[in-house]
Amino acid sequence: MATNKIQGDGLSKRNKLIKYVLDRALVAIALIILSPVMFFVAIAVYFRMGYPILFTQPRPGKDGRIFNFYKFRTMTNEQDSNGELLPDEERLTKFGQFLRQTSLDELPQFWNVLKGDMSLVGPRPLLVRYLDRYTPEQARRHEVKPGITGWAQVNGRRLLDGYWEERFRLDIWYVDNWSLWLDLKILALTVFKVLKQEDISQEGYATGEEFYGNNTE
Repeated sequence: MATNKIQGDGLSKRNKLIKYVLDRALVAIALIILSPVMFFVAIAVYFRMGYPILFTQPRPGKDGRIFNFYKFRTMTNEQDSNGELLPDEERLTKFGQFLRQTSLDELPQFWNVLKGDMSLVGPRPLLVRYLDRYTPEQARRHEVKPGITGWAQVNGRRLLDGYWEERFRLDIWYVDNWSLWLDLKILALTVFKVLKQEDISQEGYATGEEFYGNNTE
């Protein structure tokens, strides 16, 4: 079982500076262009699902440090007779499906990038409860900041064969092979896949398959 302490330093100081500048320059441009879209999406979420407009959840970032992760809300808060939330697939609305298919639900993560919690490109931030389920090799995905998009996402997103094993392999490959041109390639491929609405969800799951690591329960 992996510990929460992440070993290694990920990118060099020079490369970290390059990513820092690239992230903020591109996010600033994106916010100028997409702020009207974000405004109208926020209004639509409010009228269709009410408050809160944003889905906020703690996620682990670089070195496993926890931060608040933002998305536009795509599911209702409907509960059963015992006060428990209904299954994700029952709470996911048609409008929420549209937001996911177009990746519009991801736009609030630009603020995560501006805050320094995330990068435009990097391994996607997963759930906090997964931290002690990683092998030491899988935990290396936390040597860099998590991203809005990543190498695993442009290579199949949630439809990869051997889902978790392949996803982690691609995440670690990105950590070991980062370059400015690789980030630009991933961003270009992401735009292409979003426009084509490819590889949005994993078959049989509304939000993705649970990762159990070496646990069998």
